[in-house]
Amino acid sequence: MTEGHSTIDAVEEDCVLVGVISADITEAIEIEYLNELEFLAETAGAFSKKRFMQRLPHPHPKTYVGKGKLEEIKQYINAANIELVVFDDELSPSQLRNIERELECKVIDRPILILDIFASRARSFHAKTQVELAQLQYMLPRLTRMWTHLERQKGGIGLRGPGESQIETDRRIIQMRISLMKERLQDIDKQMAVQRGNRGQLVRVALVGYTNVGKSTLMNLLAKSEVFAENKLFATLDTTVRKVVVENMPMLLTDTVGFIRKLPQQLMESFKSTLDEVREADLLVHVLDISHPNFEEQFQVVNETLNEIDKTEKPCIIVFNKIDAYHTDPIEDVEENDRSESLADLKKTWMAKMGKTQCVFISAQDKENIEELKTVLYEEVKTIFKIRYPYNNFLY
Repeated sequence: MTEGHSTIDAVEEDCVLVGVISADITEAIEIEYLNELEFLAETAGAFSKKRFMQRLPHPHPKTYVGKGKLEEIKQYINAANIELVVFDDELSPSQLRNIERELECKVIDRPILILDIFASRARSFHAKTQVELAQLQYMLPRLTRMWTHLERQKGGIGLRGPGESQIETDRRIIQMRISLMKERLQDIDKQMAVQRGNRGQLVRVALVGYTNVGKSTLMNLLAKSEVFAENKLFATLDTTVRKVVVENMPMLLTDTVGFIRKLPQQLMESFKSTLDEVREADLLVHVLDISHPNFEEQFQVVNETLNEIDKTEKPCIIVFNKIDAYHTDPIEDVEENDRSESLADLKKTWMAKMGKTQCVFISAQDKENIEELKTVLYEEVKTIFKIRYPYNNFLY
């Protein structure tokens, strides 16, 4: 696979989405998952025409959904001329092979969709290397589905096709490429470790949060920088570090890649150096999209991922962003740009008590209540600085 290769073609495609309501997932949760899957598909350039959900104790081991549901999907995609089907969970190599054989169209799952978006978003050599490694690791156990055209060749003496040997050849090539990518990342990790060491003893602050909650917009606001920001998932992949001074207190502010449900394990492994910025941070600023109906679950997803990355307890400021779009009334009852609760009201809600430290309500887009955030950030950084340098009173 070449660097920056995209699994989904650059042209726009129509697709259908498929999910399972299992024993531990309610229908409402699965609908939310499919909403997010639809947003992922749109970000990659595919547009959902229909959704299929089936209630099962667990996904079918051979075809993810039952035989009847798969036949229903097949009839629809044939009638609507759909050539792409996206499944909400990771499919095993055998499931992919079985489903493609039955549907006779392109089939992808959530992990490869996320990897495709990462591949299209990667700009730096570092990010491209990380994404290619993750793609290769995903591809390796699924090579057989790339050789289904050889199944027409019958086996037996004198009739054995080249399929098996070709797969083994490809497997060795991919394994060699994986080794090369790992070596490159090790060299990059060393360089980035040196860079982090050269940043001096400034307090490090990392912006963390679910994808598309406004971290990059907030970064631009605080650091007066030009980090790319867009209303799409994973708008930025490369970690950006800027020196920021709040009042008289200098600090290093880092914008990190956004998290998401069911983040492919291959990405967690290949983005080690990016996640090191989170591990080495002294203070986390957890940004939430308060206007999102499931921001509490997103909060939990990010916390669980952070716990996987680093077991160390770190001070954390919770920032509720997008208060300009927040409302408590049903969406059809809300006029555009209308907000049902004032800033003072929000500070009295249960949300203001979510964090172990302080919570701040802002709108990065409208630059609302940014001064309060700066004040809280200043106090937290000053506390860390005083603990680290108890005899240095120059800054406080």
